[in-house]
Formats: sequence, C-alpha cells, structure tokens
Amino acid sequence: MGVNILVAHGGGPTAVINTSLQGVVEAARASGKVDKIYAARFGAEGILKGDLIDLTQVPAGTIAKLAHTPASAIGSCRRKLTDADYPTVIETLKKFNIGCFFYNGGNDSMDTCNKVSKLAQAEGLDLKVIGIPKTMDNDLDITDHCPGFGSAGRYAAEAACELALDASGLPIHVVVLELMGRNAGWVTAASALAARATNCEVLTYLPEVLVDEEKMLRDIESAWAKGKGLLVTVSEGICGLDGKPLASTGIVDGFGHMIPGGTAQHVTDQIIQKLNLKSRAEKPGLLGRASIPYASRVDQMEAYAVGKYAVEAALKGESDSMVAIEAHRGSTYSFDLFLAPLSKVANVEKKFPLEWILDGNRIDERFFDYAMPLMMETMPDYAILR
Repeated sequence: MGVNILVAHGGGPTAVINTSLQGVVEAARASGKVDKIYAARFGAEGILKGDLIDLTQVPAGTIAKLAHTPASAIGSCRRKLTDADYPTVIETLKKFNIGCFFYNGGNDSMDTCNKVSKLAQAEGLDLKVIGIPKTMDNDLDITDHCPGFGSAGRYAAEAACELALDASGLPIHVVVLELMGRNAGWVTAASALAARATNCEVLTYLPEVLVDEEKMLRDIESAWAKGKGLLVTVSEGICGLDGKPLASTGIVDGFGHMIPGGTAQHVTDQIIQKLNLKSRAEKPGLLGRASIPYASRVDQMEAYAVGKYAVEAALKGESDSMVAIEAHRGSTYSFDLFLAPLSKVANVEKKFPLEWILDGNRIDERFFDYAMPLMMETMPDYAILR
C-alpha cells in the first residue's frame, strides 16, 4: 500500500503555480509509491475544515491543462495559522492518513511548513514535509530565485516597454505605472527594461529605498524636460522618508501585512498639482502575476521541476526542507535543484540588492544579467524611427 500525500497552495497565485501542482501530481503517479493524492481546497482553510480534493483519479489530460491554467486550480488563501489552529491541522493529517505534505508558497507558507513539521514530530507522526517555492515577489532566501518571478517580471518588463513607447510616441503626459511588490522590488525592477529597449525616459522606484517626494518631483520634472516622454514605475509599497507608504488601503490581510494601494494615483496627483503637468496612472494589478500569455518558458519549466523534485525528495525520506534553485548563467541558462532547511527560509525576506539601485531611481545592468534568462529569451526589438 502506498503513501497518501497532501498538497496545498498559500498566498497569491502566480502564472505558474498550477504547473508546480502538475509536477507534484505527475511525479506522484509515476513513482508507484503513492496511494491517494489530496489537495487542500483553498489552502490552509481547506486543511482546517478537512475539505480536501481527491486528485487521484483525475484524468491525465486534465492534469496536463494545469500548465496553461492561471491562478490556483485548487484555491489558495492568506490565512496565517495560529497556535490554536495546529491541533486541527494535525487531526486532518491523521484523518486522511497523510504521509507527505507539500505547501506551495512564499515566506509565510514556509513558516507554516516548518511549524507543521515540528508539531508532527512532537506528535510522533511519520510525516515528510517539503516546501515548494512560489512567489512573484522573488523574496525567498537561499534559492537563487522563485518560480512565479520570471513570468511576473516578463509581464512588468514588456508592459513597461509598451507604455514607454506610448508615452514617447505621444508625449503629452507623464505615465506612472504601479506594480506589485509590498516590501521587495524585484518585479518593479524588471520594468526598467523599458529604459534599455525604448527611447523614453524611465524612472523606477523600489520599496528598498525610502522616497524623498520632493526629490522625486524634481527628478520627474528634469526627465520630462528632455522632451522624450517619461514613464515612472513604482512598487506599490514604496514609502516616504517617514517610513510610511505613500499610499495605503488601511487594510491588513490574513497574513498580518498592510495592503498597499493607490501609489501610482498618489504620484500622478502630485505631478498634476505640484508640477502642473498632465499625468496618467496605470495599474495592471493581478494581471501582472497571473497572465498566462506572458508566462516565461524558463519559469514554467522550473515550476514543474520544483513540484516534481519535492515529491521525489519526500518519497526518499527527505523532510523539513524547501526545494531551492541553483542557477547557472552563461551563454546558455541551466539550473539545478537542492533542498534548503525550512528553518533557514521561514519568514526571511530577501530584498532587492541596494547596490543595484542607482541614484534612487535607476536599475543597474547587473540586475538584467540576473533576471533576463528567467524572463525572456531575447530583448524586445522595436522599430524606433525618431
């Protein structure tokens, strides 16, 4: 008799989270060692309710469709488990006789993995726990990067290029683009590709550096005066010199994080009111993390690989770990996978390197050496006629 496994999603879905799920299911089936394949409906919420989806007999053709299905096919949540929740989690694991548990998520999800693993050990359960990395924010430690980032980065980069061409082709207003990233600016940094691929002026602001709004406006006015059009890209979570977000919804999510919002509109309002320039705010929001047409080939490949690797590792007896990526950049890109201790990645946030931020609003070439292989195979090549 084989082992029963449980997979769950936590946090915001990405364009490739379902591809990792596909990797889990297909690896479990290929192993010949798995009896039941369960998925928690809406992540931790489903575990607490004992609401599991049985994927064991789902047709292979349906599982294959996960590779081009956006969002979370099994549902996700932003529920941060409390000490009072964990006994219920353990009861669900016992009820369904779960031998391997896989949680696909970011920092908070890895913390959940770590706590479940330790509690299971204390309860004497034979449970293998492996975290599967997923976050478009790209802020998990130890791993070179996270599945989800390459696709979100590509979306940000190409959307910024398109807006930059529009801003320079009809230079009548400053365009301000807001991208997701509460504390880490990896995705917004990708938008700076527009400065390399177009003839538009581009200023980029990440949450790793506090923003002097007066200086920001002076820099915007100076860049606008060059007459080439101007695109300003901002992370949703950028803060002023007082350390407070330039814009906030005032709402706290299920993980206890303040939900930012309206940053592009705030900057646009300041440009209009204080510089007397026309300005437009743009915010793709969720489209930036879930767009399948913009999904990166490397991102899809790695997302599948980490799901597959997690199952193979657990069935070999590995536990208390997260799958991590070691990248090899050169004339061609390749990667290897390894296991990182959950205790080393849980709740640790990897920020964008400060040395890659120039003058507070430009991105160093070293970032593109790092990110381009993950986002796209070639640089955008536009016809620039002026």
